[in-house]
Amino acid sequence: MRDEVRGETRDEQGAPLRPDAQRNRERILEVALAELTRAADAPLSTIAKKAGVGQGTFYRNFPNREALVLEVYRFEMQQVADTAAQLLSTRAPDRALREWMDRLAQYAMAKAGLADALRKSTSNFGSSLAKLGHGPVTRAVTLLLAANEQAGTIRPGVTPDDFVLAIAGLWQIDPHSDWQPRATRLLDLVMDGLRAGAPSVGAPGTETSGVTD
Repeated sequence: MRDEVRGETRDEQGAPLRPDAQRNRERILEVALAELTRAADAPLSTIAKKAGVGQGTFYRNFPNREALVLEVYRFEMQQVADTAAQLLSTRAPDRALREWMDRLAQYAMAKAGLADALRKSTSNFGSSLAKLGHGPVTRAVTLLLAANEQAGTIRPGVTPDDFVLAIAGLWQIDPHSDWQPRATRLLDLVMDGLRAGAPSVGAPGTETSGVTD
């Protein structure tokens, strides 16, 4: 399991993993990212072999495919989540939120194979996305929503779960299609919904943006 506050991975008794166990886990995640991005149904045995670990070590870390895919996805989403504070430090809160949504869209399309793996390995894809909300994405969304609520640029009372469910449609867009206009439209609609009833709708700096590089 993972200590989300300290960023440490711990065993079932709550103790930090030994350095060698941590290295094994990181190798598994690194290989799994590459293999699952390439093929959503990549065999777990192949991942374990390429990571250089035995089946016992593999299953001690990840007892099933869903556990592995969720952890890989959560690990990758951390990279996107980390940009929230950076955007807030240089942009107005509503602009930071909208640009972060664009970055999330770019990630969703770039990691489509991983999203397919998540979809195939779980019985309820929407519920699995919600599970991810208990990690770095929720902290990023919480930060962005709080800054916007304080600035009066979104309606009060929006929760991170509300937001995650609202943008879940990103993962239904075909990454091999002309996805950018569809993603922009979806996220503009979400942003319009967040602004509805906001105390400062129409205030300077309140604007939408397309998908950015």
